[in-house]
Amino acid sequence: MILGIDVGGTHTDAVLIENLVVKRKTKVPTDEKNLLNSLLAVTTNLLRDEQPEKLERVVLSTTISTNAIVQKKTDRVGMILISGPGLPPSLLPVHEDSIHIRGYSNHRGAEMAAIDPEEVAQASRRFQEKEIRHLGVVGKFSTRNPKQETVVRDLLDGSYRHISMGHRLSGHLNFPRRIATTYLNESIWRRYNTFITQIQGFVRDQGITVPIYILKADGGTFDIEHSREFPVQTILSGPAASIMGILSMARCRRDAVALDMGGTTTDIALFADGVPLLEPFGVTIEGHKTLIRGLKTKSIGVGGDSLVSVTDGRLQIGPVREGPAYACGGPCPTPTDAMIVLGMTDIGDALLARRAMEDIGRQLNMGIEDAARAVYEETCRIVSAAVTSMVEEVNNKPVYTIHEILEGKKLIPKTLFVVGGPAGAIAPRMAELLGCPAQIPEHAEVANAIGAALARTTAEMTLLADTEQQLLTIAEDGYQEAIPARFTRADAIRIGQDRLRKKVMAMGAREEDLEIEVIEDMEFNMVKQFYTTGKNIRVKVQVKPGLIAGFTEGGKA
Repeated sequence: MILGIDVGGTHTDAVLIENLVVKRKTKVPTDEKNLLNSLLAVTTNLLRDEQPEKLERVVLSTTISTNAIVQKKTDRVGMILISGPGLPPSLLPVHEDSIHIRGYSNHRGAEMAAIDPEEVAQASRRFQEKEIRHLGVVGKFSTRNPKQETVVRDLLDGSYRHISMGHRLSGHLNFPRRIATTYLNESIWRRYNTFITQIQGFVRDQGITVPIYILKADGGTFDIEHSREFPVQTILSGPAASIMGILSMARCRRDAVALDMGGTTTDIALFADGVPLLEPFGVTIEGHKTLIRGLKTKSIGVGGDSLVSVTDGRLQIGPVREGPAYACGGPCPTPTDAMIVLGMTDIGDALLARRAMEDIGRQLNMGIEDAARAVYEETCRIVSAAVTSMVEEVNNKPVYTIHEILEGKKLIPKTLFVVGGPAGAIAPRMAELLGCPAQIPEHAEVANAIGAALARTTAEMTLLADTEQQLLTIAEDGYQEAIPARFTRADAIRIGQDRLRKKVMAMGAREEDLEIEVIEDMEFNMVKQFYTTGKNIRVKVQVKPGLIAGFTEGGKA
């Protein structure tokens, strides 16, 4: 059995899957002040009368990292940047707690100027004076040679709660994005690790001893203990769970739109020929452009429990959520109240829902039913406009899916998948507005939890071989080894596949789930004074995101 849990901002959903079939499912309100209460509720509901020894693994998706960034509940981070010559600081995503130090390595990883320990100590004293307890260290070409980042880390080891190093988070070269990624990783490190400690304690108290995994932004999972060092990988975990859930439940081979309407937000995703789109160079969150590969999603602040108000005679839906619907004991009118009045759902107290819409109608000079219809229409219109905008944005760029780049592809959605609590209520109108038929997959109300449960473990690895220096570097692992001058691209691919296989197995992957592919493969000659002195080889390999073995898109194999 697999236990899948999605800890959302409004609800915590969970499913128990046995023999790749949903055996039980549950949904409870998320207790934001104590998430463990929500976890206890769903596990009690699902595991009652079950044999815990039949459980194979637990997989969670969570909004804790995303919410910390969005709500600015992050820790202050001192950033030590080893920029070297070239890019001016004004073009980098730096802030008042960033300090540039001398020393640098060139684009091939050769150290051109050493780190000055006294300068590092001075920077640290300035951070200590500001009572900063978290540190990030990023060198421009640290993915080619991580030595200078590790030198700084070793000099300051023990002086901070934790230190994040840029080369451990991605093998990509993009310096500005690596600064942002390192900053975010460190800023949420304490909060995320507290959450993980609570989760592990809770699971232990329940007598559950199976492996626990966390869903990443790319729709893959990694071992919960391994995730402690890389919390930034879990941003946008919730929307990724939606996509994987839809992928598991709906048979789709055409361009499609997926909507997951929750209580606080609606997450939008697109499929090209039935395959989810990917942000290959990194997702963006709150203006921070990262190097974290993730499924392409867009979240808007409109959900079933969004605050409905009237400003200057015009309806306003969201982006704030003050609590549950008025009909369910909440403090203000919501789209859910409108749906109750219109007979689209029968949750809560219908009289309270009418009272909420009566208040809105009074401000709009219309009756209760007309006010409810206006709220419903405006909710669907906002979501529809966001979908149209996202499709237009995608069609102005190359289309990347989790499998490949589709040159010249223009997305024309033919199907609309709708999941989440209000799926049944909004699907018909959204289909009209978007001009394509709507489908509500089975178990749509807990799609996120299903997606988390069925996602496979993924990872990627970047190898850089310099045959002139006779050096192989794997930045994400902080690994370097000597290679012969005759080292080839085929050697790099073979080593990359072998090391990646070992890496993901250590992260908790199952052998039957591994689909390793080469996603970058290039080499060029290095020439000095008309002579070839060696080759620069770059190879990137990944475990392809997807569903666990035995489960294909649209259902059990």
